[in-house]
Amino acid sequence: MTAFARAVRRLQDGEIVCEIRSVNHRYLDVGVRLPEGLAALEMPVRERLGGHVRRGKVDCHVSVRHSPGAAGLALHEGLADAVAQMASALAGRHPQLAPMTAGDVLRWPGVVAPPVSAGCEEPVLGAVDEAIGALVAQRGREGARLCAFLDAHLAEMETLLGTLRAETAGAAPRLAARLAARLAEFDTAVDETRLEQELVLAVQRVDVAEELERLAVHTQEARGALVGTGPRGRQLDFLMQELHREATTLAAKSSSAAITTLTVSLRVLIEQMREQVQNIE
Repeated sequence: MTAFARAVRRLQDGEIVCEIRSVNHRYLDVGVRLPEGLAALEMPVRERLGGHVRRGKVDCHVSVRHSPGAAGLALHEGLADAVAQMASALAGRHPQLAPMTAGDVLRWPGVVAPPVSAGCEEPVLGAVDEAIGALVAQRGREGARLCAFLDAHLAEMETLLGTLRAETAGAAPRLAARLAARLAEFDTAVDETRLEQELVLAVQRVDVAEELERLAVHTQEARGALVGTGPRGRQLDFLMQELHREATTLAAKSSSAAITTLTVSLRVLIEQMREQVQNIE
């Protein structure tokens, strides 16, 4: 489920910014990026995210932004010396290279450590909790819209199933009439017993009562899942697969153009729901 949330916590010499992005994913995939010196908070942040989000690809980025005049920059002198020495040695072997400046050395990863305020773990987790709350609220609003979409499609499916029941109820008599008409074209004796046997087999091939019943049951189960609590995305995903399977069988057994048209409409509805169910937790 796609969503974005941002939370800011003020510090004495700057601010903490937490941004969380969520996109659709079959399972839960969490990525966490924290400032240097706060790696110990990765597991608490993951646990917080996992406690509120059960499905989706979630990226959480926390940054500590210090005021321009903030003090506390730490210089890794040993690393800076090593970088400068390597640059000098490389310049001796390759005079055509531009010399490395002090600024180049300071920009080397790890040479300058940004100031991390003492005791900022609690504000960081507070910003994470605030962002998670906003993310969950946004996902909830999107989930409500998706539920309304699915509910409308399920209602349309139920209407189609009612029409299909009425249409397929006359399939056997129509089939018998067509067979009788074809046989009448031939001036030959007919074995009535054999004719009845063939008619029974033909009717069995176009009988869709079981498929219609299973479609109705799965539709009701999907409605129940929409009003249930907790994660329902995988359950709905499974039900959409079952609905698609039954609709495919129904199409294969179609015995008239009208039934074929209704079945196509049914499969279109199911496919539209399958696409949206991927977004539901």
